[in-house]
Amino acid sequence: MPFLLRPLLPLLALLMLALPAPAFAQDAEAAPPAYSTLADVLEDEAARRALIEDLRRLAAPSVEEAAETAAAPDPSLARQIATMTKGIAEQVIVQAQGVWTGLIEMFNGGGRGLAQLSEWAANLAIVIATVLVLFFVLRRAVRPAYARADRWVMAQQEGERRWVHRIIAIGGTALLDLVVVLVAWVGGYVLALTWLGTAGRMGTAQSLFLNAFLIIEIVKLGMRGLFASRYQGLRILPLPAEDAAVWNILLARLVGLIGYGMLFVSPVVTAQISWGAGRAVAVLVMLLAFLYALTGILAKRKRVRDALTVRAENARSGFTGAAIRLLARTWHVFAILYFAALALVTIVRPGDALPFMASATFQTLAAIAGGFVAYAILERLIMLGVRVPEETRRRLPQLERRLNTYIPTGLRVVRTVVVVLVLALIAAAWEVWDVAAWMASERGSVMLSAAIDIAVIIVLAAAVWIAVASWVEHRLSPETGTGEPGAREKTLLAIFRNAFSIVLITMTAMIVMSEMGIDIGPLIAGAGVLGLAIGFGSQKLVQDIITGVFIQLENAINTGDVVTVGGISGTVEKLTIRSIGIRDLAGSYHIIPFSSVDLVTNFMRDFAFHVGEYGIAYRENVDDAIERLKEAFEELRANPDNAPLILDDLEVSGVVALADSSVNIRVRIKTAPGSQWAIGRAYNKLVKQHFDAAGIEIPFPHMTLYFGQDKNGSAPPVPLPQPMLQGKAAE
Repeated sequence: MPFLLRPLLPLLALLMLALPAPAFAQDAEAAPPAYSTLADVLEDEAARRALIEDLRRLAAPSVEEAAETAAAPDPSLARQIATMTKGIAEQVIVQAQGVWTGLIEMFNGGGRGLAQLSEWAANLAIVIATVLVLFFVLRRAVRPAYARADRWVMAQQEGERRWVHRIIAIGGTALLDLVVVLVAWVGGYVLALTWLGTAGRMGTAQSLFLNAFLIIEIVKLGMRGLFASRYQGLRILPLPAEDAAVWNILLARLVGLIGYGMLFVSPVVTAQISWGAGRAVAVLVMLLAFLYALTGILAKRKRVRDALTVRAENARSGFTGAAIRLLARTWHVFAILYFAALALVTIVRPGDALPFMASATFQTLAAIAGGFVAYAILERLIMLGVRVPEETRRRLPQLERRLNTYIPTGLRVVRTVVVVLVLALIAAAWEVWDVAAWMASERGSVMLSAAIDIAVIIVLAAAVWIAVASWVEHRLSPETGTGEPGAREKTLLAIFRNAFSIVLITMTAMIVMSEMGIDIGPLIAGAGVLGLAIGFGSQKLVQDIITGVFIQLENAINTGDVVTVGGISGTVEKLTIRSIGIRDLAGSYHIIPFSSVDLVTNFMRDFAFHVGEYGIAYRENVDDAIERLKEAFEELRANPDNAPLILDDLEVSGVVALADSSVNIRVRIKTAPGSQWAIGRAYNKLVKQHFDAAGIEIPFPHMTLYFGQDKNGSAPPVPLPQPMLQGKAAE
């Protein structure tokens, strides 16, 4: 006997270790024959030694595996994938052989045999029928409460008030549904322990069914809350009633098939017939569930895609719309992969397939739900934007725009991080990637710490920039209480803001690269060498900058001034540390480097003068002409548009020149800076009017024709053109 049992010893030992003893202890039936066989093996000395040797051989790695482990203590990703697929393939083959053997045993009456099921089948049928009848009767009794809750919700108007009523109604009906499930479950337990049990004990099959019923109906309870096909007010998902009913039926059937098959039928077959037969039932249940799910998914593929596409078109955010469109095109792939994974895990991990899938599914749904809530909150914050008080907006008109540029961008980054975190949690739930182990590893901790440091650095840099830019804007705003800033202050603050932004961006980029592990030492050294090369090769540029700095420090030029620089006169439109941009009277734009500036003439400093010289004929009275000039000035100052621009009385310098044909009188009018040209034009017009009214001649050039004379004093004839003679004759 030991010789015949020796090949089966490892399998028997592993089977005894894998099967839970309490499950068999609950049943009043006889213990499986494997216990007596194992006892016989342990009593025989030779068989016991053989069992120990086989177990040690199975526990020790093979020579090939040991060589691979020694050669590659830290295998690459490709080798890990190859090892994993190899293990999966081997497990599939082993489980397939076990399923085939179990099917043969089940149909050949292996183990306890099918005939023994008749001893407890009647009691089990009574428990099942009682629980189901009690459950459906109670469900029918509480249905009016669901209808009243639905009408109560739908009677409310759209908005936050309806959502509050809906949450209360959904919570109340879910609690009522849970009470119905618990009452039916407790009723089945009471029936099994009092009427059908012996001395307060029940059979394993009855306990398995009751537990499976409780778990499955609680899952269906959540599904009924999500879909609620008959009650729109109690439906969590925004689906039409028809779609909700279809998905509720499809998922309820899948939950019932997988739940009762894996939690009830397969354990019962395992206990009553054999472990292989139970495995065969489990595999068949999962294959049927996969085929049913595949059929339903493919049938609803286009319908779901169209519904998601419509929702994507109505999305408020482009990112959300793109994500929904991607989900519309690929949702069926994820659904098929999920059920395929469920079937594959059942084959590869028969011991904990259903607990693993339940845990992974729960963690996935929890991660998706949490991510959805966080995503919705972030999306809402992005859409709302930032609002500052009216007083702050008046003082800092650009602050709100600046905040609505940086904060929504940061929230979008956080939104992306939330999506990545959800994907990582899903991968950890399915044991694709151990997030906790990666975070505990040296590489993971370094990368995570660097990512947090980079985020903090960027946030601080953005906050510093907002503070500095707001301070500059505060100084430039006339609403701050200090009045309108001067042109010099405007220019210097604008240059400071540009220079600070360049310095801040450079420093932030260097610190971020340092946190990413990039050695910035060569970059700094290269920048120094490059700066030295530029200093030698671009002396003109250095001269531009140095000259520009001193020009700004001396307040020689400001934006908006009318100047003459480098022989070009015009209005200063742009002023940098290196050059000046001037728009001349013809509209041409000139850029003049400061190294080319030898002389700066600024017409806009403190005040200006209109200097005018007016010539009168020699026969005119000078004093009378000066009186007319004064009258013209008084009329000029009486104009309300010109009066604010005139800073002093008329200055009459007197006669400044006795020219060839005129006596020149100079006057000067003190004006506000930049107003001398407009005041001069208006004053010239009035001078002409007053001179004309007084009959004062303003001389202009005359030409005298002299035809000469001969020695006798007679003048030669005037040569006239023939057309002129003909015209004279006609007269």
